[in-house]
Amino acid sequence: MSADEFVAHRSLLFTVAYEMLGSAADAEDVVQETWLRWAALADAARAEIRDRRAYLVRIVTRQALNRLRTLARRREEYVGEWLPEPLLTSPDVAEDVELAESVSYAMLTVLETLGPTERAVFVLREVFDTPYEEVAEAIGKTPAAVRQIAHRAREHVAARRPRVRVSRAEQDAVVERFLAAVRGGDLQGLLDVLAPDVVLVADGGGLAAAAPRPVTSVRKVATLLAAWAKQSGDFQVHPMRANGGPAMRFEQDGALNTVACLVIEDGRISRIFAVRNPHKLTRLNAELQ
Repeated sequence: MSADEFVAHRSLLFTVAYEMLGSAADAEDVVQETWLRWAALADAARAEIRDRRAYLVRIVTRQALNRLRTLARRREEYVGEWLPEPLLTSPDVAEDVELAESVSYAMLTVLETLGPTERAVFVLREVFDTPYEEVAEAIGKTPAAVRQIAHRAREHVAARRPRVRVSRAEQDAVVERFLAAVRGGDLQGLLDVLAPDVVLVADGGGLAAAAPRPVTSVRKVATLLAAWAKQSGDFQVHPMRANGGPAMRFEQDGALNTVACLVIEDGRISRIFAVRNPHKLTRLNAELQ
């Protein structure tokens, strides 16, 4: 396979790694490791590989699994709540319903509740419809074991994922109401646009101010946001699309300091995932320039 052929599969490999790791930076590293392993193969060994796409997916899955297990130990020592790295997505992703849902922020937070093996099986089987035999080879299990793991993972995800799909028009309308309320520090406006059981989760990683635990109840979340808006002084907030869904970016003194990914259900915001850790905003900030 030439470099051009590898590039043809690169988007797939990145998406597999990103959905397994929840980090674009780590996904890029895994894809690079996959390329180095492929490039190191002798021509004769490479020529014997019939399905090169499946082979590359197998390599990237194994590399991602190894990294995921290492990261799991680090996350035990993480300061505050850990959230996935938001990914800037193009409009065409939102049009592809299945892909948009698979990389959606809400889905990534659900995938975080799976073990490494269950997550790999779910991503390969449920998102990319990879045959059980290929999944088994990628993770070192039997096809029968993979079927059982896939069944458990499906049930686990189904019980936690948002159940209602919201049109782009409805999303935009809710975001506009939310933006107006945040910009004005309008407590009543926030109470009206937030769901009664809204949850705000913030990730500062010990490097930026953030609530150490999820904030629950509409009154607490609305009060927190209104107070923040009034105390922050000169800030700007803009709508954007991240992970195929509605999001907002906050800028202070012209610098990006927060990306908030939103989950909208029944015309209101039910989840706010606020990423403030500067390391998780580096890639996205560069893409926004």
